[in-house]
Amino acid sequence: MQPLEKRITILKNDIVAAYEQLDIDEKARQLAVLDNELAVPEVWNDPSRAQAKSKQQAALGAMVQPWQTLRAQVEDILELMSLGDDSLLQEFERQIEALETEFAERKKELLFSGKYDDHNVIIRITAGVGGTDAQDFAEMLERMYLRWCERSGMTTVAVERSAGEEAGIKTSVFEIAGPYAYGNLRSENGVHRLVRLSPFNSDNLRQTSFALVEVLPQIDTPDEVQLDEKDMKIDVYRAGGHGGQSVNTTDSAVRVTHIPTGIVVAIQNERSQLQNKETALKILRSKLAQLQMEQHAESVAELRAGESANWGSQIRNYVLHPYTLVKDTRTKYEEKDPQAVLDGKIDGFIRTYLESQLGN
Repeated sequence: MQPLEKRITILKNDIVAAYEQLDIDEKARQLAVLDNELAVPEVWNDPSRAQAKSKQQAALGAMVQPWQTLRAQVEDILELMSLGDDSLLQEFERQIEALETEFAERKKELLFSGKYDDHNVIIRITAGVGGTDAQDFAEMLERMYLRWCERSGMTTVAVERSAGEEAGIKTSVFEIAGPYAYGNLRSENGVHRLVRLSPFNSDNLRQTSFALVEVLPQIDTPDEVQLDEKDMKIDVYRAGGHGGQSVNTTDSAVRVTHIPTGIVVAIQNERSQLQNKETALKILRSKLAQLQMEQHAESVAELRAGESANWGSQIRNYVLHPYTLVKDTRTKYEEKDPQAVLDGKIDGFIRTYLESQLGN
């Protein structure tokens, strides 16, 4: 076998193996089903359901189509090479090099082997100990992830945001959509710690503050995580205030408590009670899916209360004084330019974490 034939054959075999590992054929089947469903005009009689399907279609397409194109291009070159036209050898070599480069970039997706790695993601950032500094740090992290999304071609939708009294944010919840969004960002789940000279006290003293980043796989279809109504307590109260049942449902907040685990999700963002309830249930399903993975539980019924990682798992230190360093406590990966990291340069942390998880 000639060297070029050997290279293209190896590339073809590698792509076939990647297809199997990433289950591209099954994803292509799901995409075809969605294409057919969305081609029927009646599906848009239920806009929210149609939009959810449309998002799912876009996400699957972003995962499937590049692999289908790559495989088709390799097959085309193999067919042309079989004709034995030596005058095209240089052109074949150029094309094979380009395809090898494309595959090297694509095969990073082989790191995404988790159950929900191909899902979109919900991120919830909560300011912790540290007062105004912690709220400012929470906003810095929010900006970091939004900048990373922008660089990575991901789309974001704000769900809820609570501003701090003086600066920063108390909480921020947003959805991220794109290829392997959860697979990329699951490395960020845990407590983040900032050490710096505080801009919020007159003595400019060194301050340590904390923020919790919850990274949840977005569960759009109820079938993926089954909820039993008897396990849930749903409270409705007036948005922007406290109290009991609200009569006005146009601006009512919803609080859903999952009784077996004690997980509480409250949504209050100036929309209708129905929309807030749907959003709260979606986030609850996502939290339960995350908890299932943490507890290695087969089903929601097996989940135990009080065993989420939450505030017990510090994963990363951002030190701005007396030296500058960002270091992951799990992988020991570090970057010496915190500003670049806070501007969204977190790919090194993501990739190192994913590589550390191989075989786990």
